[in-house]
Amino acid sequence: MIIIGAGLGGLSTGAYAQMNGYRTEVLEMHELPGGCCTAWERGDFTLDACVSWLLGSGPGNEMHQIWLELGALQGKEIRHFEVFNIVRAPDGRAVYFYSDPDRLQEHLTELSPADAKQIRDFCRQLRAFRKALAVYPFLKPVGLMGRFERWRMLASFVPYFNAVRKSISVLMSDYSARFKDPLLRQAFNFVLYERHPGFPVLPTHFQLASHANLSAGVPEGGSLGLARSIERRYLSLGGKVSYNTKVEEILVERDRAVGVRLSDGREMRADIVVSACDGPTTMMKLLKGRYLDDAYRRLYTRTLYEPGMVFPGYFTLFLGLKRPFPEGDPCTTYLLDEAQAAELTGIRHPSINVQFRSRHYPELSPSGTSVVYATYFCDIAPWRALDEGPEQLTRSRGGERLHTLPVRHGRGYYAAKRRARTALVRFLEERYPGIEDAIAVRDVSSPLTQVRYTGNHDGTVLGWQPFVESGETLEELVKKHGPGLPGLENFYQSGVWATTGGLIRAAAAGRHVMQFVCRDDGREFTASVDDSGPLPTHLVVPVPRRPQAPSATARLASTGDSTGTSTGDSSGDSSGDSSGVDKEHQ
Repeated sequence: MIIIGAGLGGLSTGAYAQMNGYRTEVLEMHELPGGCCTAWERGDFTLDACVSWLLGSGPGNEMHQIWLELGALQGKEIRHFEVFNIVRAPDGRAVYFYSDPDRLQEHLTELSPADAKQIRDFCRQLRAFRKALAVYPFLKPVGLMGRFERWRMLASFVPYFNAVRKSISVLMSDYSARFKDPLLRQAFNFVLYERHPGFPVLPTHFQLASHANLSAGVPEGGSLGLARSIERRYLSLGGKVSYNTKVEEILVERDRAVGVRLSDGREMRADIVVSACDGPTTMMKLLKGRYLDDAYRRLYTRTLYEPGMVFPGYFTLFLGLKRPFPEGDPCTTYLLDEAQAAELTGIRHPSINVQFRSRHYPELSPSGTSVVYATYFCDIAPWRALDEGPEQLTRSRGGERLHTLPVRHGRGYYAAKRRARTALVRFLEERYPGIEDAIAVRDVSSPLTQVRYTGNHDGTVLGWQPFVESGETLEELVKKHGPGLPGLENFYQSGVWATTGGLIRAAAAGRHVMQFVCRDDGREFTASVDDSGPLPTHLVVPVPRRPQAPSATARLASTGDSTGTSTGDSSGDSSGDSSGVDKEHQ
């Protein structure tokens, strides 16, 4: 079996394949495993670009079993924060989204007594979701369940039917509009860090419930550490990874996938080919648009380009700071005014997420320092309009062919990066005086950085959006055809383009793909927990009580705000590079 891509979907597929007696090799164009689940070093700082919460990091659900089977968490400390996210308005008012329903209900009611009834309803459903997580299915794809298994799965949800029904049938944008308090009307759209216009209430309940159950923490060692742990599990099972190896074509003979052709012209043959890389690249380039029935063709030629069908990319700023900033919260979403948002090229919604990342991963930076990770959802089109060179290029260095080296961009591109970086640093300095003077390391990236390092369509980190036409269509197609293509044998797709969602979905996709492969080969699927290390331990990081928030009529100057944190996704401090070479790294 050849597996294209060493992201979590590819490594997971390889590990489960090895557990089931298949001989596998993973081909990865980058020098590191993990894909989007990664980190990189800048001086004494390791900049972690992915895991802000990891679903399934604690026991009591099927997600956790998958991570243990993949050896992802063994021997690690999992950190949990009492507040999932803070949403702060320009006037200084803030909503603390505690994961504990009781504490959340108390806090929200203090902010807006007039909304007490809706607050009680939201928290009541959140309590139901905490129990429902124990029966949420992740180990086996619905498409492989027999009638009895489906009935049993549905029966297990009966006690939580009303909570699930209410959460999935109402868009969060509509639900939030019911609040009387203007801050709550805004803030509920940003619980999950950024605004997701197509999301119903359900994913917010799911994430907060997982957080409350200590099953959405952050793992010691961070994102690259997570990827390295799964890579180690895969290699210990006998798998092989080839880095700096880029696939240009999937070889097909008599409607069967028989191998791949690499960028250097070499051909590798295999009985089975699994693509765990970018979905549009797989379908339209590696397979040249063949084997797409009407539904798949519409998905990849029309739906893909419609607004809101694919998760956007990020603009990201990392700051390595020479001193601690103890007042910095782990995670805050700041709502911006029009003037602030106008300085940030490509911004999709007027908000930034700021995380004091050293609170999550203190082992990744020197003692007495801090790391800030600031991001915003970002469309790639404005960056492409400023770009003048190729987005990705294969070159040789030291006799080795590399595929993610810096490429030339236009002067307008670098100017836009400098402008966004300067605006974000100024924003942070106003809220955390002294940050600008404390900067030891800066790293900046745009969605084009993501394209260069991963090849992901438009710089997305998650692929298809759930709850909209694209994600719903994909799920129906996988139920109908499995994670393959109609008319093409021995080919499968894994990773985020074979499902919808984040890291746990990518990891589960590898398990699901191998269940389909085993079915097609007449084998019984098997999986086992990695017993080479101890189970993870858990640490709850308390958040101090804050002073009573001002009333809705109070207005504070935004420059007096004393909190801060955001999310991000890439790197590269070349926005001021006058040579025209983009030296950013992800």
